[in-house]
Amino acid sequence: MSYVFASKALLPDGWSDNVRFRIDRGRVEGIEKAAKPSSDDTLAGCVIPGLCNAHSHAFQRALAGHTEQRSPSGRDSFWTWRERMYELAGQVDAPALTAIARQVYCEMLSSGYTSVAEFHYLHRDPRHLDKQDAMLQAIVQAATDSGIRLTYIPVLYERAGFNDPEPAEHQRNFAMSLDEFLAHHTRAADYASESVNVGIGAHSLRAVSHESLAEIARVAADHDAPMHLHIAEQQREVDQCMAAYGRRPVRWLLENLGVTERWSLVHATHMDFDETAALAGSGAVAVRLATQSRNVVSLRHSHVGSELFSRVLEGGAMAGGQATVGLAKGAPADLIVLSDDDPMLAGHGDESRLDALVFSGYPLPVERVMVNGDWRVVDAAHVDRARARAEYATMLKALGEAR
Repeated sequence: MSYVFASKALLPDGWSDNVRFRIDRGRVEGIEKAAKPSSDDTLAGCVIPGLCNAHSHAFQRALAGHTEQRSPSGRDSFWTWRERMYELAGQVDAPALTAIARQVYCEMLSSGYTSVAEFHYLHRDPRHLDKQDAMLQAIVQAATDSGIRLTYIPVLYERAGFNDPEPAEHQRNFAMSLDEFLAHHTRAADYASESVNVGIGAHSLRAVSHESLAEIARVAADHDAPMHLHIAEQQREVDQCMAAYGRRPVRWLLENLGVTERWSLVHATHMDFDETAALAGSGAVAVRLATQSRNVVSLRHSHVGSELFSRVLEGGAMAGGQATVGLAKGAPADLIVLSDDDPMLAGHGDESRLDALVFSGYPLPVERVMVNGDWRVVDAAHVDRARARAEYATMLKALGEAR
C-alpha cells in the first residue's frame, strides 16, 4: 500500500485541495479531502487523471518525417501516403515492432497518456510467417515494458475495396479471413490481465464485407468489448460507399448495424448534418470539426479546456473499455502529476488551469505519471527512456538499410 498527497487534485466532482490517495494493488482504494500529509507519502503538486489515447497505429511512429517530401507528380494525398505506409508495414517484423511500440508508448506516458487503444492489423511477421501471434506478442511486450495500460484492438482487413473481394498484394501480410481473425481474437483474450484489455475492430467499410462486419459486431456485443472502425475518413471512401451501398458510410452503418456507446468511429470527418445528429444520438465515440467558430464546445463547462479534457477523459475510457472514469475510489491508480512551477500554469487557478494545459502548447508540464500504482515517469522522464531510445534508433537504422 502507498499514499500520494496532492496539494490539488481533479476529482470527478471538480478540483479539491490537499487530497490524499490511498493506493493498493494498482487501484485507488481511498480518497481523503482536506487532508494532511504523512511522512511516508509521495508529495505531489497538481494531480489529474491519466488519459487514454483512443486510436494508435504504433508502427507508424517509424514513418514520421519520411513522407513529407513532394513527389515528382506533385499530387500527394492520403492515398499516396498509404503506399509509403504499406512499404513500411512490409518490413516491420516482431522485434522491430516491439522497439517501435515501446518507444511510442514511452512517449505517450511522458505526455500524460496512461492507456492506449492499439488499432492493430499487422497480424503476420513478414520474416517469420510461421510464428502465428508474434506481432500480437510484440505489442503486449512493448506495453508491458513501458508500463502503459493497453487495450488491444485486433482489426480485420479482408479485401482491397468495396468491389475488390481480395486483398491487394501489399495488403496480404495483414489480411485475414473472418474465421482466421475470430480465432486470433480468441487467442488474444488469453493475454487479458489487469493492464491488458481486448476489444475488436474492422478496418473500414471498404476493407470488410457487410456480413463480416455484422459478425464482428455480434462478437463485440457478446463480449461487452469496445468495437472500433475507421469510417468516412476520405471523400473517395464516401463516394465509393455511395456507389456500392447507396448510402454515405455513417448513414449506412447506423441503418445496418446496432451502433451504441461501445463503438468508436475513427476519422469520422466526412459526414453531413443528418449523419452527425444521428451519430450523436447513438452515443458512439467520434471526432469531427464542424464549424469555424470559437468556444462552441463548451456545453457543460464555460471553459473550453475543461470541456475538452472531460470529454477526452470520458471518450477515452469508453474507447478503451474502461469501467471507471477519473480518479474515483476503486478506479485504476492511473494519474498525472503536473509541475506546479511550470510557466504554462503560471497565473492560472481552478477555472482556467485545464484551458492552459490544452491550449498553451508543448512541452506539457508532466512531472510524474503513475499507471496501475507504479511510477512510470519520474522527473519528467520515462524510467526506461534510455533503453527505449537506443533500441528504437538501432531498429530504424536497420530498417533504413533494408530499404
